[in-house]
Amino acid sequence: MALFERKNKYIRINPQRFVKGTEPRETPEVPDELFAKCPACKHMIYQKDLGLAKICPKCSYNFRISAQERLAITVDEGSFQEMFTGIKTKDPLDFPDYKEKLAAAQAKTGLDEAVMTGTAAFAGQKAALAIMDSHFIMASMGTVVGEKITRLFEYARAEHLPVVIFTASGGARMQEGIMSLMQMAKISAAVKRHSNEGLFYLTVLTDPTTGGVTASFAMEGDIILAEPQTLVGFAGRRVIETTVRETLPEGFQKAEFLLEHGFIDAIVKRTDLKETIAKLLAFHGGGK
Repeated sequence: MALFERKNKYIRINPQRFVKGTEPRETPEVPDELFAKCPACKHMIYQKDLGLAKICPKCSYNFRISAQERLAITVDEGSFQEMFTGIKTKDPLDFPDYKEKLAAAQAKTGLDEAVMTGTAAFAGQKAALAIMDSHFIMASMGTVVGEKITRLFEYARAEHLPVVIFTASGGARMQEGIMSLMQMAKISAAVKRHSNEGLFYLTVLTDPTTGGVTASFAMEGDIILAEPQTLVGFAGRRVIETTVRETLPEGFQKAEFLLEHGFIDAIVKRTDLKETIAKLLAFHGGGK
């Protein structure tokens, strides 16, 4: 009830609305950014009630968050040092409207591409870090995403650092054709070289992690964590059912199903990720 007792704080006045045949008059208008609808339980939620972690207070659904928001809730304050910025995305196929779509995504997210890379500390444990952002063309994997992640692994190998990657992706970026698919092998080779040095690699699957990212580095971690109810898969449900001509079980691409069948190691609440990652880094000889 407190929300309605303080309605002047939350409801702005729109002086432009009017009824035909009468003089314009002021009417209350609720700002669009004030509430969010939970995709899982369908409840309308006051934005501030989601908290920094953006978790539904009704059903614990994890809203998709930006790379910057992920940093704020996961790494030690002030510890992140961004690397490999300024690499320009090419348009090898001269794909219609691709350059405009890139510019719009950059303006919307404040990122140069769909992944943010650098180094950071988790409760004092230093690691090379990559965070994929689904707000940037659904975190699709193009040549720059592949280049940035590959450079991160090479840097981590040279500096003897573990790697932590928060994955999120709709798959390979179709606007770049075969060049995007080649990133799967390119990153996987860098992962192997990092592993040959005896260094630790941790992946955290966030919603959604699909396509070529799942088919390569997302599932190559020494330990694979996932947030609750994360969608993880290669192809979509309908494509698979059409191909195998079978009805698949409900929720078969959710993190809980994958954990039950041994594809991932643990499901960790978003609010517990920082502590969990720090412990794993310490146990596996994280950087100092």
